[in-house]
Amino acid sequence: MEENRWSSQSSDLLRKIREFTRSIVEDLSKGQSPFVSIQRFRNYCTNSNGECNCSYDKSNGQEILTFQKETHVHRIDVLLRVLLIVQQLLQENRHGSKRDIYYMHPLVFSEQSVVDRAINDICILMQCSRHNLNVVPVGNGLVMGWLRFLEAGKKFDCMNSPNTVHPIPVLVEDVKVPCHQSRRQICSGISFPSLFDADIVSVAQYILVVEKESVFQRLANDQFCKTNRCIVITGRGYPDVPTRRFLQLLTEKLRLPVYCLVDCDPYGFDILATYRFGSMQMAYDAKFLRVPNIHWLGTFPSDSEKYNLPQRCLLPLTAEDKRKTEAMLLRCYLHREVPSWR
Repeated sequence: MEENRWSSQSSDLLRKIREFTRSIVEDLSKGQSPFVSIQRFRNYCTNSNGECNCSYDKSNGQEILTFQKETHVHRIDVLLRVLLIVQQLLQENRHGSKRDIYYMHPLVFSEQSVVDRAINDICILMQCSRHNLNVVPVGNGLVMGWLRFLEAGKKFDCMNSPNTVHPIPVLVEDVKVPCHQSRRQICSGISFPSLFDADIVSVAQYILVVEKESVFQRLANDQFCKTNRCIVITGRGYPDVPTRRFLQLLTEKLRLPVYCLVDCDPYGFDILATYRFGSMQMAYDAKFLRVPNIHWLGTFPSDSEKYNLPQRCLLPLTAEDKRKTEAMLLRCYLHREVPSWR
């Protein structure tokens, strides 16, 4: 069933790619200047008057690329080159990273961000997510705790050793979702569903997301998950797409509360906001990359006094920190959804 669904999605994408490229070729053969219309999305605005119509599902205008502008010509060239690579990946049922794509035409692409933008444009044009293109990032996320799951036939078993660190799967779409269980087995005195009956199981009571790998490793060294029935995840700073998709999968299927621990600075708060609301760069896919029920566990400015932290533990805000803070305070979702965070 999974294979049939993948085949159907790939066939649909390949059809859209053929129709898109054919329309460009037909315009050129008629002596007409083709144009590419790309819808634009955003997950927040900065309207200070509170009148906000931001929506994850509605576009916010469009961008028209034509062959009549030199900068647009190069951008369309890049888009078509990346689209050709994506077509080959889909036809051959292979996966490639954004970095792999960049090194196929480094002189044309000039830098990785050019490829990243083209991939986002293609997702919008084809109305799909990045993983549907068989383009995968290099995974950075880590997980440990009371969890066991299968991904593409490979078993990730954190249950018997909850403080053992595992990489978060890059192909999150291959992580199996729960099915009905009948048999149970015992591990360390705890009853949980058998892997013969389910592909992802957990007896955790909550999920803890931490910003930094150093904090994650400290929790592992302190055997945190041995005494706390939980799942711990880190994206090693700003979370990549697999980490965000994996976290959303767990919250959706396991129905566990999620808490987030980040640094008490503008960048920590921005990382928290990325987990909850998604990023502006991938606003078109925010509904698959956000965790609306995530709770801010800390740290808070008041913690320095509450826990009597010495002054040497604190760093002064820089001018850039203050500019970033002021810009974030204008985001509409802070006014609309979490005014207490603001």
